[in-house]
Amino acid sequence: MAINQLKTGALLSYISIILNNIIGLLYTPFMLRMMGQSEYGLYSLVASVVAYLTILDFGFGNAIIRYTAKFRAENRLKEQYEMFGMFLFLYSAIGIFTLLIGLCLYFNVDFLFERSMNMEELNKIRIMMLLMVFNIAITFPFSIFGSIITAYENFIFQKAINIVRIILNPIVMCVMLLMGYRAIGMVVVTTLFNVLTLLINCWYCYHRLHIHVIIGRFNWTFLKEIMIYSFWIFLNAIMDRIYWSSGQFILGIYAGAKAVAIYAVAISLENIYMSFSTAISGVFLPRITSMITQKENEKSMSDLFIRTGRIQYIIMSFILIGFILFGKQFIIIWAGSDYSEAYYITLLFFVPLTIPLIQNLGITILQARNQMKFRSVSYVIIAIISLGLSVFLVRYYGGIGCALSTAFALCIGQILIMNIYYFKKVNIDIPAFWREIGKMSVVPILIGIVGYVLLNYFRIESILTLFLGIVLFSIIYLPAFWHLSMNSYERNLFLKPLKKVLKK
Repeated sequence: MAINQLKTGALLSYISIILNNIIGLLYTPFMLRMMGQSEYGLYSLVASVVAYLTILDFGFGNAIIRYTAKFRAENRLKEQYEMFGMFLFLYSAIGIFTLLIGLCLYFNVDFLFERSMNMEELNKIRIMMLLMVFNIAITFPFSIFGSIITAYENFIFQKAINIVRIILNPIVMCVMLLMGYRAIGMVVVTTLFNVLTLLINCWYCYHRLHIHVIIGRFNWTFLKEIMIYSFWIFLNAIMDRIYWSSGQFILGIYAGAKAVAIYAVAISLENIYMSFSTAISGVFLPRITSMITQKENEKSMSDLFIRTGRIQYIIMSFILIGFILFGKQFIIIWAGSDYSEAYYITLLFFVPLTIPLIQNLGITILQARNQMKFRSVSYVIIAIISLGLSVFLVRYYGGIGCALSTAFALCIGQILIMNIYYFKKVNIDIPAFWREIGKMSVVPILIGIVGYVLLNYFRIESILTLFLGIVLFSIIYLPAFWHLSMNSYERNLFLKPLKKVLKK
């Protein structure tokens, strides 16, 4: 039963990623046009500000999963139920604290945004702020039940609920937009869906998993152990928020709602780009865990790091070169000409982000070896420097200034520093990795240069011409990359599943 849960859960995870990206690409242009640039900017601004409150989770969600699994394996049910009670109390306190912080933000909306917003926009921000803060505050105590379901490995139920939500949410949103409700209506719908999901998780835990929550006994020694475990996860959460939420907040203060909207479109494309790499690396997690557990030699670890990086680069390089050539026309057709600047912002994310995305197996290695401290501390320091740089650059270059500071942080932290650390401390053969990536990059670079020159002589102004351009690019790029950049192992990796399908 557990094996079926794992396999089906993994399949549903990929379905969720694909559905999320497809629905996002189809739904976003409709939403942008129905809401308008200013209204969408307000919605994105409030969402990015409130997103900072999610770091108050302190990494406890991961700890609940880890220790629930541990107690179940040891058949220590009483300690498990006492832990649930302790976390329910902690999360309830965090929820109240979040509400208080949200009220502080609510009463200081004028102070934060009056230099770039008019009175009508400030009033809308207040209403959305209250709704979103309530959403997060109520999420904290109820989030324990989602973590319990994960720890019990009931992936099918959890992923199925997520897929239903992914499908229903945009449908209801579209109806609300057609009825004339805009940003505030969207926040109301999101809040209702979230509360419903939390209640379903709660019901499932009590009536299907038959868990109990014992409130009363507070184990301070155990809490200290959890705090140490969760601290590095907490630092990573801070880093993520600074990288991907601070831009909207700073632009909201200095540049206004329209600049926030343009930046938010770039962030949504960055999220889609990252999801492709995450989906690929997840397949190799069991293998790397097994290797570390069995203490295989460092050459085997380096070989897997390089092999995985090459496989990820096959997908990421195709998307990157395609976006460089057709991204601006795609954004103009998809989101509208008012969002054309999002192309340059997105490029500033995509180019430096590609390297850490094809090296993200290194994170798994660090976690397995308990070597996350250096990465977490250095990333937070660099992210804070990037935040200060954003405040300076936004006054001169707007959204591009914020993106430049993020690109700087990615280059220094996730490329330069981590490559040196992987090589010197983790003993991964980084020079060999770069030699392999360099050999694979010849085809993408040449086709990218030729394609860029040719596109200066052709105008892409419609969905049809954009589609034909991408098809022609794919017809040239894919066979060239297949024969000149990929090795026999990688070709077989793609051919084997295809042969099985054709045989059936």
